[in-house]
Amino acid sequence: MKKHKKEHHEEHIDETWLIPYADLLTLLLALFIILFASSQVDEKRYSQVMQGLNSAFNGGISVFDESDSISLDDVSTNDIKNIKESEQVQNLKDLINKERQDMEAIKKELDAFINKNGLTMQLQTNVTSDMLKITIQDYALFDSGMAVVKPEAQKLALVISDMLNMYPDYKVEVAGHTDNIPINNREFDSNWDLSSRRSLNFMKYLLNSDNLDQARFRSIGYGEYQPIGTNATPEGRAKNRRVEVNIIRNTIEAKTIAP
Repeated sequence: MKKHKKEHHEEHIDETWLIPYADLLTLLLALFIILFASSQVDEKRYSQVMQGLNSAFNGGISVFDESDSISLDDVSTNDIKNIKESEQVQNLKDLINKERQDMEAIKKELDAFINKNGLTMQLQTNVTSDMLKITIQDYALFDSGMAVVKPEAQKLALVISDMLNMYPDYKVEVAGHTDNIPINNREFDSNWDLSSRRSLNFMKYLLNSDNLDQARFRSIGYGEYQPIGTNATPEGRAKNRRVEVNIIRNTIEAKTIAP
């Protein structure tokens, strides 16, 4: 009897499960990448990841393979904020410089007028961080205890007024000051009254020009309460009796801002 050789059939392992398994791993990887990207505050990076995944799954070119050049769309909110803040600081510096130049120009013209007319003992000018201060001693403008502007002082008011016309962007304060010697006559009950009336009367002469915007001006009387000298001596009291024309800057110059 013929023996038949036993046929051995190789058993093949079914590998069809590998396809969905690989897809699952790919999806899990994509999920982890998306979760990682979405956990970051940087919206730009998140957008890049999403575009990269989309390109990879669709057979396109990943955004990571593109050039490193930055377009306007790549600028973050913080970048825009920093740019705007930098521009604002630069604009402020430019304004400070312009105002400083304006104040120095007015001071230069006034100093020339003061020197030409021999008024160095009666008028002083000083540029500070927030104003140009023109200080006029009271005897240059008024008789003792009076608030009527002297005729010769009216020329000074005209000169200052012409300069103010050239710089219309600044507000002007006219301030009256006295010493601490009490006044009590038929016209004035106190130093408050005297200082207020003097500042108002001199301001009226400044405003004789039709071109000046009166909304820029104000007058104020400080009485004896803002002295610049001692009231214990005649010289100190003479310094305190004054009228100031203050040309106010729109910006206060700070050391941290000014170059």
